[in-house]
Amino acid sequence: MAKAPVLTPQAEDFPRWYQDLINKAELADNGPVRGTMVIRPYGYSLWERMQQEMDARIKKAGAQNAYFPMFIPQSYLTKEAEHVEGFAPELAVVTHGGGKELDEPVVVRPTSETIINEYFSKWVQSHRDLPLLINQWANVVRWELRPRVFLRTTEFLWQEGHTAHATYEDARAYASRIHTDVYGDFMTNVLGIDVVLGRKTARERFAGAINTLTLEGMMGDGKALQMGTSHELGQNFAKAFNTTYQLQGAEREYVWQTSWGVSTRMVGGLIMSHGDDSGLRVPPRLAAVQVVVLAIKGDDAVLAKVREIGAQLEAAGVRVVVDDRTDTPFGRRAVDWELKGVPLRIEVGPRDLENGTAMLVRRIAGGKEPVATDSLATLVPGILEEDQALLLRQSRERREARTVDVASIEEAVEAAATGWGRISWADLGPEGEAKLAEQGVSVRCIVAADGSVPATDDQDGNIAIVARAY
Repeated sequence: MAKAPVLTPQAEDFPRWYQDLINKAELADNGPVRGTMVIRPYGYSLWERMQQEMDARIKKAGAQNAYFPMFIPQSYLTKEAEHVEGFAPELAVVTHGGGKELDEPVVVRPTSETIINEYFSKWVQSHRDLPLLINQWANVVRWELRPRVFLRTTEFLWQEGHTAHATYEDARAYASRIHTDVYGDFMTNVLGIDVVLGRKTARERFAGAINTLTLEGMMGDGKALQMGTSHELGQNFAKAFNTTYQLQGAEREYVWQTSWGVSTRMVGGLIMSHGDDSGLRVPPRLAAVQVVVLAIKGDDAVLAKVREIGAQLEAAGVRVVVDDRTDTPFGRRAVDWELKGVPLRIEVGPRDLENGTAMLVRRIAGGKEPVATDSLATLVPGILEEDQALLLRQSRERREARTVDVASIEEAVEAAATGWGRISWADLGPEGEAKLAEQGVSVRCIVAADGSVPATDDQDGNIAIVARAY
């Protein structure tokens, strides 16, 4: 009788595979309130590493971290009409506190444009106060009707950047810098996901923005996931909150603004982009645990050797865990680490000691081979970089293989059944986009003919990327 698989195979039921993996790899659980989630330690370690990598890039771009309250007076949201209209269905509103009805209802933070602008209007007085570049790591609440762990939850974790600039050109350049140098670099070179950088259509644009830049990743089932966005807000919020600065004379001018964010949705993207039927595959540059050294048996000499190897790898700059829990069967431990997607396993037993070797198991590239223990500290860093590059290459190859050029709405819908379609935006237009939406297909972004980010929606030669999306 064949042994039942640990996970539902992707080809059989991709959504079930995704949920199985989250459970079996101990990434998260559903919270007690519908749409919330409990992120377990291993899942949170992935988010922590994402935070660290992102935070370094954000600070390099000149932004400083700050924190703003999660409770926002409801009146703040009504100041920018398009913004409140866009978020109204998702708002969680508090009407009572301390056993009494509040004088004014407060909204649980869905995003912080409004409350941050209230303070920007106080902090910005002169052109010398600009640019003002602020980032916040926080949680937000958006009442989700169709929750899915990491992808769509009522409460999720994220970073949100908010900036104010003296000119439109300055703000536009900064939104683009975040899009490419922060998000694009991180997702490509750390997450190993070959994202497409483009601009959103007016239909898909952030509520209150004049332009939204997006990063779209193709998941293992061919669907698209919006991995992050960077918005040009123009002067919409500046006018609503009277955020102005004084020029050289007495004249005052409204600031130009941006906002940008990524969230724990990236953990879901990581799972669906790189995972396979054996579990997660974590890119080495992201992994909180790059190598696990396993003792096959509780022999004193074996235990001493795995700890020695662990110390040598740590000294070589590798993030390593020594698994010497020999009271738990070796096979179970090996499967658990495979599910968690740790890039490399180094397995040591009595026979390996006799041969002066260890068994090196590669989770990403696959395969295993005996390696001399005294060469591990030299070999491992290079192998990790090879496997990092392999994940990115596989991501790119999947996207290219499952993206086709189409010439009609019917062909676009057909392409979106298994992957992405590319269609001339001039031919599709807003009317065609609306017809696609009726069939569950959306324009994920617009790109220029050469694949770059176009300056405008109607730039000659623009191509619309269409897909079904999470």
